[in-house]
Amino acid sequence: MFNIAMAAAATDQEVAILFTLEGLNLIHKEANGQLPLPEGNEHIAGRFKKANVPSIPELVTMAQEMDVKFIRCQMTMDVLGMEKEAFVDGIEVGGAVTFLELAKDADVTLTF
Repeated sequence: MFNIAMAAAATDQEVAILFTLEGLNLIHKEANGQLPLPEGNEHIAGRFKKANVPSIPELVTMAQEMDVKFIRCQMTMDVLGMEKEAFVDGIEVGGAVTFLELAKDADVTLTF
């Protein structure tokens, strides 16, 4: 997701990402540095490091520097009891309506 977002931003496209459910961990100050690979893929962890693939916290910073807009889902935060201070700085709060407003005129919309 970060690769696609940053590639689009590098080509001067407006990019926004709505983080909800488990996706909130990608922008959580503590969790995003400790995310495990999906089950069955643990064997490739060292390959990412060897290939100089940036960590999730580094990807977050890089995307923000490229003006990728991050939106965290308020409803999910409420359901999970998460406070806004737990997240990386510079992230808006929104939800489905926020996403739909951004997506209605979009040329491309992707979901993961």
